[in-house]
Amino acid sequence: MPHRTEHPHVVVHPPALDGSRRVTADGETLGTAGHEDDVAEILRLADLYVTDVAHDDLVEWQGGGPDDWPGLSAPHERHGTGP
Repeated sequence: MPHRTEHPHVVVHPPALDGSRRVTADGETLGTAGHEDDVAEILRLADLYVTDVAHDDLVEWQGGGPDDWPGLSAPHERHGTGP
């Protein structure tokens, strides 16, 4: 099995309104992540083994770093008003 010598340009895009982030490689969407671990799994499934997605130069984080997941960090509870 041949090994890849070049890695595609991987981008973790800015958070969407729900806090999720799209992950692309060379402009192709690989998936949507809700956490840093999701990014690693998406890349693994695409046969792009990156050991540290937070600090590897192969991964470009746009609109915030690996700790920025607004809207997904804590669940929001809605309480209705009752009689």
